Amino acid sequence: MKVLISDNLSPEGVEYLQKQPGLKVVNLPGLAPDALLSEIRDAAALIVRSKTKVTREVIEAAQQLKVIGRAGAGVDNIDLPSATRKGIVVMNTPGGNSVSAAEHAVALLLSLARKIPFADACLRAGKWDKNAFIGQELQGKTVGVLGLGKIGSVVVKRIMAFEAKVVAYDPFVTEQYAHDLGVELTSLEEVLRRSDFLTLHLPMNEKTQGMINKDRIALMKDGASIINTARGKLIVEEDLIEALEKGKLAGAALDVFENEPQINPRLIATGKVIVTPHIAGSTVEAQAKVGYDIAVQIADYLQNEVICNAVNFPSITPKELADILPFARLGESLGSFISQISQIRVSEIGIRYYGELTRRNYKPITSYIVKAVLQPSLSETVNEVNALNYAKERGISVIETVSSRERSYSNMISIQLRCPEASEWVEGALLHQGSPRLVSVDGIPVETHLGGSLLFIRNEDKPGVIGQVGTILGDANINIASFVLGRGADRPYAVGVVNTDSEIPEDCAAKIRSIPAVKFVQIVKLP
Repeated sequence: MKVLISDNLSPEGVEYLQKQPGLKVVNLPGLAPDALLSEIRDAAALIVRSKTKVTREVIEAAQQLKVIGRAGAGVDNIDLPSATRKGIVVMNTPGGNSVSAAEHAVALLLSLARKIPFADACLRAGKWDKNAFIGQELQGKTVGVLGLGKIGSVVVKRIMAFEAKVVAYDPFVTEQYAHDLGVELTSLEEVLRRSDFLTLHLPMNEKTQGMINKDRIALMKDGASIINTARGKLIVEEDLIEALEKGKLAGAALDVFENEPQINPRLIATGKVIVTPHIAGSTVEAQAKVGYDIAVQIADYLQNEVICNAVNFPSITPKELADILPFARLGESLGSFISQISQIRVSEIGIRYYGELTRRNYKPITSYIVKAVLQPSLSETVNEVNALNYAKERGISVIETVSSRERSYSNMISIQLRCPEASEWVEGALLHQGSPRLVSVDGIPVETHLGGSLLFIRNEDKPGVIGQVGTILGDANINIASFVLGRGADRPYAVGVVNTDSEIPEDCAAKIRSIPAVKFVQIVKLP
């Protein structure tokens, strides 16, 4: 399998990949866009940093691409929706450069507080002007932190050493987590109002783009300063420039910009901005770590299907993969079964997990189930990566629940397909040696092997049906491995599931449909 590296990757990462059996490493940093389109066609994996733009065109040109790896945290240079839609896993290394990025943010904050770059430039110009560069102590000041992820949390720990007060905004962390960090968690508006220094550590998305704009800057203290080592488009630069020019803000320190590598000349002209060329994560230690980490992740995925640090799929550790894979296969077979026998237009997929599954990472199992449910009705290629995305596009809700209720089978999965007028329901479980079993249909017990070629029947509960079905299959020289018939007290029909040793031809199914008591017949083919 070809692994294409289109940006500079640490020697440790390249060497690791080159030692892996079955992988062909093509290391071409600095590829031009046209060359990338050519090289990507037969690549199974693509590894990038921030320079390569993995556009929709690049993704569409890839014929065999399974995974894109970003050596670093940010993935805004990758068209994530296009990758997800095509079923390509996108991985990053979110913790690899956390310390480097955090230390750079603190360095910029200190440089602003003590005006170090401005004093340095003045002295180099032959001027000794001590009074022009009177700085501020951090002790007793309030530092606002937007985003308490891995980098933001490391920043907080460093800032605490200066005896500053830290207030933070992050809607995705708990009060307890913030308390353990020694941080006061509050609203975005309150952080802006109280901060002497504001440092940004947020991801770039639709909700955060342009978050720091004219209206938000107006809430800040007069004379406050902003530090941004996250993503340039978090700040509306024209609004920032105006605030600096008018004296609303005392300064800004930026490692990232709206239109990299171009920098708005008005930013520099304010004389109040410290700039660095997107190097927050660029240390010897960080480059080695993220390069090696992404190499390991890519190899693990290609060789063992282990998904780690994916941004468009639940991550699975090797141990979790071994634990859940049998259940994922069960869910996949169960989802495929109900999809093939379904007679309704699905608007909702309900999935319930029982027993030990309630304590496991069941999110990947859900993806396998939804993939199997959707596959028969879509012309596009559906896999576990893009299945939930396709469901959302089609207005199909996916609802996961867990239950501690005792059932006849442990480790059971229940799938219900619903529409406003009706619902259909199947349940399955793993028995001894991981054997996947269908255990009920529409609440009617029908325990049988779930796999291979099956015949599913709904019929009036009348004598003679089993004999007639058996005769038709026997006349076609099809051996029956098992025939399970189930009846429900509150159902006006019985259901039957026939396991056969060979595939059932359609003409046999047509003959079975002609039996007066039979109301529905479907040939089911499972993995």
